[in-house]
Amino acid sequence: MVYHNGKIEPAVVLGHGVVRFIRTGGVAFGKGDGMAVTMDVAVVELLCSRLCHDLVSPIGAINNGIELIEETGPGDAGEALDLIADSADAAAKRLKLFRLAFGAAGAQETLSPADARAVLEGWFRSGRVALHWAATSPRPPARGLLKLVMLAALLLEEALPRGGSIRVQDAESGFLLLGEGSGAAFRPEVRVALADQPGAEELTARAVVSHFAARLATHYSLSVSLHEDGQGHVSVRIG
Repeated sequence: MVYHNGKIEPAVVLGHGVVRFIRTGGVAFGKGDGMAVTMDVAVVELLCSRLCHDLVSPIGAINNGIELIEETGPGDAGEALDLIADSADAAAKRLKLFRLAFGAAGAQETLSPADARAVLEGWFRSGRVALHWAATSPRPPARGLLKLVMLAALLLEEALPRGGSIRVQDAESGFLLLGEGSGAAFRPEVRVALADQPGAEELTARAVVSHFAARLATHYSLSVSLHEDGQGHVSVRIG
């Protein structure tokens, strides 16, 4: 139990001054000395479903490789072993990004821009979208800022359906991520979700990451804005 906003509330202390308040119908997260930001349980469920969906493909491919070895025998396992290795690598890259972008590890003060860059480069390597990290500011990023950079990269990737490039560069008090590619555009529901407007029943799996980014920005007293010009350019500004 924690005394918060003039009353005793059930809570779980996570350490480093972070408290998770337990409330009916929602999950809240926040610093013990600040305002908790609440997310509906249905949103949390949708977010978990989205992450599991993104992990199903590589993990399922590992299982397929094992079944192939069982059918053909170890003597002809070369192709199956390649499939398993590639799929395990893909799963590991996704887990590393999810751990930082969605988990508590991404908010630790020890997380550096170099860490975020390495994880994102691993995510985009050999994909349809190329990542170019041009940010060089020596100043320590605000808490939660790098989490939002990683989430912004995911939003830009979805806004580039035919592939393209993402450039991460310094901006006043934050970062600017620039996406370029044929047909680049944000889905309308992603824009609405980032504005923190829809109810839980209106969110889709494609928009839940945007909604999560909006809630994190509120929690860390940061801002996130989307821009597009209709000519193959999209961007996300964080600060």
